[in-house]
Amino acid sequence: MALALSTDTPCVRDRVSPEEWQTRVDLAACYRLVAHFGWIDLIYNHISARVPGPEEHFLLNPYGFMFEEVTASSLVKIDLDGNVVMDTPFEVNAAGFTIHSAVHMARPDVACVIHTHTHAGMAVSAQEDGLLPLTQNALMFHGDRLAYHDYEGIAFDLTERERLIADLGDRFAMILRNHGLLACGRTIPEAFEILQNLEHACAAQIAAQAGGGPLITPSEAVCRHTADQFWSSTGDRGYGVRAWPAMLRLMNRHNPGYDV
Repeated sequence: MALALSTDTPCVRDRVSPEEWQTRVDLAACYRLVAHFGWIDLIYNHISARVPGPEEHFLLNPYGFMFEEVTASSLVKIDLDGNVVMDTPFEVNAAGFTIHSAVHMARPDVACVIHTHTHAGMAVSAQEDGLLPLTQNALMFHGDRLAYHDYEGIAFDLTERERLIADLGDRFAMILRNHGLLACGRTIPEAFEILQNLEHACAAQIAAQAGGGPLITPSEAVCRHTADQFWSSTGDRGYGVRAWPAMLRLMNRHNPGYDV
């Protein structure tokens, strides 16, 4: 069955709470931002967001949409098992929700999970030493602030969830070996900004290695100090608070219509 374009999606604003609608708007903007920066893999990968409230419901992209087409109303509401819980003409890739559901089940502090398959992210995920402390962006994830999870095949097996969340622990970023990147956030803007830093770090690492010359690594003391600076500078606000309004303005200039 062919899916309708996002512009044909009936508006659901009057069917959801104001808090859910705001989450839908921010998540749709996040999808379009990920597309804008080229962190996409056709119609695959996902960004999930927790719906405010006690029901343990989540929002996911309609299967078959490009990220640049997602709107607040086209997002599909599902439960932890990937079952659709609100009437919609669209479907979801429930198997693709395996990774996201694992994080949301184990981490009630996480409101948003982003998973990507970018060239740089996959390249670093295939390197034995993983992310190297070569740039300021990379130092955000120095030490125990970055998790790793070994590849087990396409994430169809629900039993992998236990091992994935054990590897993630209480961290907000993970490299999925031979696979890609994962970023979490207490808010959608925070997840986006953490991902942006991780993507930049991976891209810079591949570029630096491609140069072929000797690489400079800061001292361990400087690496630890910089990581502490990153994670202490935001306080309770989390990442993304300052940058998110600018990101929305960017979308309003280049790809408006996400907020319908």
